[in-house]
Amino acid sequence: MSLKRIPAEIRSYGIYNGWDRESKELPEIVKHTHDVPAEPGVEFGYIVRIRKARGKWLRFCIAHPGIPDEDGQVMPPFEGRERIKSNDYQFFLGDCIWEPTHNKVGRWQLSTWIEDELVADQKFMVQVPQPEAKESPRPSPYKDPQRQF
Repeated sequence: MSLKRIPAEIRSYGIYNGWDRESKELPEIVKHTHDVPAEPGVEFGYIVRIRKARGKWLRFCIAHPGIPDEDGQVMPPFEGRERIKSNDYQFFLGDCIWEPTHNKVGRWQLSTWIEDELVADQKFMVQVPQPEAKESPRPSPYKDPQRQF
């Protein structure tokens, strides 16, 4: 008996506009990237399209870089499951940066399985945004009185 793979593909990944968990609408991609700025309200993740799996259970995990709870204990990865509602199903897995942002910095791994088959996996690096460096104008060699030709 051959094993059939579940047809699944990542449609988009990166930074999204705000996502309403209660809405049926998926968020819209703002930027395709694996680098995420550690700024409050930034939503990141991926959308996976799953076909021919209606009624099966989807399991997901968001492994964060060791975020502590109120007592200072590292929280476990966020895990959940959801039943696939149609034969052409799209699922958003993501998270949003919240205050304080300093403990959100690091590698995040988002994974999705269907019946123990890994169908989507992405790693994101949440980083403190660097201020944009302004280029200092280079002096022209023709205007430098010290320069000898």
